[in-house]
Amino acid sequence: MTFICPYVSPLGGMTMAADGTALTGLWFDGQAHAPAQAGPQADLPVFAQAARWLDRYFAGEQPGDPPPVRLNGTPFQMAVWALLREIPYGETTTYGALARRLAAQTGAARVSAQAVGGAVGRNPVSILVPCHRVVGADGSLTGYAGGLARKRQLLRLERSDMSRLHMPGQR
Repeated sequence: MTFICPYVSPLGGMTMAADGTALTGLWFDGQAHAPAQAGPQADLPVFAQAARWLDRYFAGEQPGDPPPVRLNGTPFQMAVWALLREIPYGETTTYGALARRLAAQTGAARVSAQAVGGAVGRNPVSILVPCHRVVGADGSLTGYAGGLARKRQLLRLERSDMSRLHMPGQR
């Protein structure tokens, strides 16, 4: 069973989802790819852990170890999401760089950056699995299900080097 709990962030309302022991979802309200169905609200320890982590994160601190997270996806998505979790706080990478890392890990001749982008966009646990740290090869802030303005704000919050990053169509 999936349980939910609201969280109010400085960037808007969010919904946390958990299976009872681990976080299985974290979305900005109304974001792309968020599930339409909701479970019953519950007061679970993992929600309290996640809220404390998010409070520290939104206070501009490196929040430390995240609460337990349980991801469910295809083997390809799981491999991409594992790479996302390796991107350090305050740093960015590109879809192409992730594709090259995944190809090297799996022994594939090539992995499509677009396929990586599709998996990144389906990440069910925003912020904790930091898909906002992935940018276009040209430095454009593309592809964030929570909205590009939020992506920019999250990167600024982490004090990422914004000098080479831009919104699409701006230079």
